[in-house]
Amino acid sequence: MTVLKNVKQELGRFRLRLLAAAAFVLFCFGLLLARLVFLQVIQHESLSDRAESNRITVVPIVPNRGLIKDRNGIVLASNYSAYTLEITPSKVPDLEATIDALAQVVEVQPRDRRRFKRLMSENKNFESLPIRTKLSEAEVARFTAQRFRFPGVEIKARLFRSYPLGEVGSHLIGYIGRINQAEKKAMDEWEEEDIANYRGTEYIGKLGLEQSYERELHGITGFEQVETSAGGRAVRRLAHRPPTPGNTLMLSIDIRLQALVEELYKDRRGALVAIDPRNGEVLAFVSKPTFDPNLFVDGIDADSWRDLNEDLDKPLLNRALRGTYPPGSTFKPFMAMAALNSGKRSASTVIMDNLTYSFGGRTFGSPESDRPGPKDMRLAIVSSSNVYFYSLANEMGVDLIHDELEPFGFGRKTEIDVQGEVSGVLPSQAWKRRYFARSPANQKWFAGETISLGIGQGYNNFTMLQIATAVSTLSTGGQRFKPRLVREIEDVVRHEQRRIASDALPPLPLKPEQVEVIRNAMYGVTVEGTSTEVFRGAGYKSGGKTGTAQAVGLKAGERYKDIKADERKRDHSLYVAFAPLEAPTIALAAIVENAGFGSTSAAPIARRVFDFMLMGQYPSEEDIALTQQGKTKAPVGQPRRIDQVPLPGQVSQAEAAASGVVAAASGVAATAPTAASAPRIPSPAARPSSAVATSRPASAPRALPAGASGVRP
Repeated sequence: MTVLKNVKQELGRFRLRLLAAAAFVLFCFGLLLARLVFLQVIQHESLSDRAESNRITVVPIVPNRGLIKDRNGIVLASNYSAYTLEITPSKVPDLEATIDALAQVVEVQPRDRRRFKRLMSENKNFESLPIRTKLSEAEVARFTAQRFRFPGVEIKARLFRSYPLGEVGSHLIGYIGRINQAEKKAMDEWEEEDIANYRGTEYIGKLGLEQSYERELHGITGFEQVETSAGGRAVRRLAHRPPTPGNTLMLSIDIRLQALVEELYKDRRGALVAIDPRNGEVLAFVSKPTFDPNLFVDGIDADSWRDLNEDLDKPLLNRALRGTYPPGSTFKPFMAMAALNSGKRSASTVIMDNLTYSFGGRTFGSPESDRPGPKDMRLAIVSSSNVYFYSLANEMGVDLIHDELEPFGFGRKTEIDVQGEVSGVLPSQAWKRRYFARSPANQKWFAGETISLGIGQGYNNFTMLQIATAVSTLSTGGQRFKPRLVREIEDVVRHEQRRIASDALPPLPLKPEQVEVIRNAMYGVTVEGTSTEVFRGAGYKSGGKTGTAQAVGLKAGERYKDIKADERKRDHSLYVAFAPLEAPTIALAAIVENAGFGSTSAAPIARRVFDFMLMGQYPSEEDIALTQQGKTKAPVGQPRRIDQVPLPGQVSQAEAAASGVVAAASGVAATAPTAASAPRIPSPAARPSSAVATSRPASAPRALPAGASGVRP
């Protein structure tokens, strides 16, 4: 059978399909054209910038961190370069297997693995993180030969911070460490310009001057514009701005004096601050025990951190800045000055000292070594009479004591140029109401609490920095300065030095004749009082005052010898002084924790400080050994010239000259060590232990029964 087709109908269907196909094609071309217009016209500028950014990579160049030097140019903090082996976790498929394989090529210790894991937890964006630092040349060569096996692993050259003198001045200098998450969050609040300056920076100052002068030390970050291929390979450098190194800090500290004082303390706990009263420059800023800041440079390991953090001696506590102590009898000259200035008592007023003072049915005692008899103000200071100052405190009252002594700097921050200072406590009725705000029953000030204040006990708690500042003010007759650690900032690019002058505060309105009474009494302490033996034969005149402050309060009926067996409950040894007497150039405050009488431990250290600064003398080795044990008063043996004694880790100038070593003018090589000569970091486990200084007010000691032993001078 023949089937006839309708040609006209078929042709119509074909044309319809053809038109539909053409419309679809045109529609698709229209979409492409619309997209092309959108991309090439509307989004042209945005996409052009993105394409350019994909082609060009901006790489930050971290600047060299600024140096820290002492007043004589000795380098205390510098930089050196070394190779690090780094892993970018996001580029490594099996991290543990990769680290295990790396350990076959270069040494990777368990502490390196622990540090790497900690860094991963702190850096959620998985940046390039070091698994090993300070690689030797042999290790670099071994890894380079097998680099193809380790995608996501590379060797980088990085700058490391070095503290050439190790533990010397560690609380003062501080240290740097890797920026943690909390610090990154805080940096988000910075100005955009400051944030941009820290791009690429991985380390920041954590403590001391490294933290307080971070902006000066960091420098200005540079950059490189690099053209890259589609695969991310650098093709050529398009632009370059070199980084600007950080500024150099020139300190007022004499690091040789600092090292001497730390050596004299040896294993004992304590603090010493020495200030130039003419300008407020700090000459020594000692806190013992110390720590090695090199431990923190590339991340402290868990064992070392535990040793430092759990040590009963609290080596990380800056006792000069944050440790507060009762001043003991060193407070008495200031009480006498307050009495004269307020008119409560004249210098000629005589008080009968019968070794006990009764008030409100309680009896306050005197040291067993004290002698009874009539005493005027001078003799009361020279002999350190407790009864004289018990009665004076009662006459003045707590608020007048506070108002007269607060201008000296007691109970408030000195505003020194380093962070972390505490204010201490100079009590008043208003202070007690604030301190016991949650305990209304304890807010009332009782008259009996005032008695102990006269001899530097009770709620009195101050830092050595505050006491040294007060001694400086007293020695100059009221001239006041904010203490400073940095005296100059040097711009290493322009070679310009910017002097940082201590801020002069309004002088105290003290009458010269009244100041002379106190200064003369403090001079008497050194020639006929409690520090006579210590300053025998000194080539200068000085004023001073010993102090012995209770570390714990004695209970009723308890005697000092009953608690003497527990070393950490023994009294603290304190000494304050200034010299020369006629025109002081140095004032200091020192404490040796749980060391007993002020003349036994603290005063001998002060004598060596004065001999160093005023006579240019360094103690003999025999004298240092005896002073460390608290077994000497005046210096013994033949003193040495300062330049004859090398700093820790250094050689003396004489030895350097003999061996042909070219030393810097300061006696310390100013060049930064190489990776191979990086400082060796000792284990803190070998460090002997010492006491905890409190940073909150101690409880007022109980009143002593008649005949009980009190606070010794």
